[in-house]
Amino acid sequence: MAAPSLWSSLQCLRKSTSALLSARDPVMQCLAPRLSRPMATEVELPQSQIYNPFTPMISRRPPPPVPEVLATVYSFPNMEPLRFTHYPANQLHLPLRRDILHRAVIYEASVHRGMRTANTKWRSEVHGSNRKIRPQKGTGKARLGDRKSPMLRGGGVAFGPHPRDMSTKLPRKIYDLAWRTALSYRYRRGELIVVQKVEDLETDNSWLIESIMEQHGWGRKDGKSLLVTRRVMPKLFAALNGSKDGQPGALQHGIVKEEADIDVKDLLEMGRVVIEKRSLDSILRDHSSDLNMTVPSAVHT
Repeated sequence: MAAPSLWSSLQCLRKSTSALLSARDPVMQCLAPRLSRPMATEVELPQSQIYNPFTPMISRRPPPPVPEVLATVYSFPNMEPLRFTHYPANQLHLPLRRDILHRAVIYEASVHRGMRTANTKWRSEVHGSNRKIRPQKGTGKARLGDRKSPMLRGGGVAFGPHPRDMSTKLPRKIYDLAWRTALSYRYRRGELIVVQKVEDLETDNSWLIESIMEQHGWGRKDGKSLLVTRRVMPKLFAALNGSKDGQPGALQHGIVKEEADIDVKDLLEMGRVVIEKRSLDSILRDHSSDLNMTVPSAVHT
């Protein structure tokens, strides 16, 4: 009896639903298509993309801008300001890192020390016979081997020096960071003076360069100065460093060096650094290996 009653209930529900949909009510007419939607509908399937190994999956975003610092460019030797120039902050405005500067100075000192050439001969390298000098026992004396023994004159040397390389190793990126840290230290203290171009002097007498150094406060009383030039200038180098003929220079006020001859220790040794702009640009360009100018970043698409 339960089955016929359930079937009759479903028949009544179907008739009431069809009568309700066929009504003239506009609201019901609008809802009729939605209520009469079949269970199985056609849906467009997403088209599968063909994988192409040459298509980049990640687009690259340009690196963020680096802040810049200003530096005044002067004329030499009258030191008149000419213009301002811009340098990235990661080149001339780095924080002081004493540990990195110490490692760079030790590295340069060991490289300059170079190869140790002292050499002595051990008993196996000394020319002579291998015959035993006296019997091992029965003489009342100390036991002794051949003539090449280190205890005898003319024999080998025990624990003597031998050639070895005294240089140490330092990663290039750390060494380049030390260069820029030293320049940043000078720049932050106002001791980095950038000049447009250093011209050679008219004479190699030291009185001219002494007057220039004292006039601008670069002399001995102010901690000496290091002049860095792009190339060797004979008269300027002779006037400040002294000539090969024995003529004394103005070393009490400072020293001048070519760009290729300076190192990190030279930048930190004296009171200030007077450097040509093209030499500064060249140093910063050669010692920027740790700076990744094109850092890629993922852009999700």
